[in-house]
Amino acid sequence: MSRYSPERLRDDIVFTTNLRGRELTFHTRWGLFSPRGIDDGTRLLIDHLELKPSDHCLDLGCGYGPIGVVMARIGADGLTYLVDKDFVAVEYAEANAKRNGVSNFRAMLSDGFSAVPAEQKFDVVASNLPAKAGNEAYYVMFREAYEHLRKGGRFYVVTLSAPRRFIERAFTEVFGNYKKVKQGRAHTVSMAVKEG
Repeated sequence: MSRYSPERLRDDIVFTTNLRGRELTFHTRWGLFSPRGIDDGTRLLIDHLELKPSDHCLDLGCGYGPIGVVMARIGADGLTYLVDKDFVAVEYAEANAKRNGVSNFRAMLSDGFSAVPAEQKFDVVASNLPAKAGNEAYYVMFREAYEHLRKGGRFYVVTLSAPRRFIERAFTEVFGNYKKVKQGRAHTVSMAVKEG
């Protein structure tokens, strides 16, 4: 059988990796972002999230769920939403959360915050921003994140380092503040706080 046969390419890709001191196993498939392992940007973001056990969290654009799974494990007394506009990603995120022993989560199909209840507020929202979404789409995400954060809530994003100045300007405009949390070789983790 050819390695490019549809049957073989539809098989799950399975890998185990250490995230925040825990061995976690993920099932993915071709067509989902970074299916063979945790990409450098996601890992940098996960490593620099400040989380408390009581935090209510949201993984925006969750893909197959690594950020959300870690948020839910650390925020074990809170509730974590894993949302994505790709129904395959949501199915894999839900299955990965369950297979890694997480029960305090909701995985849902949502274009940004469109399906998230308006009254649901979060302590932490995090996203590995899609590189090609465009500035207008970023502003929509940032404003919706602001509306869904509690006072004192934190919004974390990781991007390639090139647009970091745009992120700084946009965060300052939307949140009134910006912090560069960590700059890696190719990626930057940025954070803003809802102060009002």
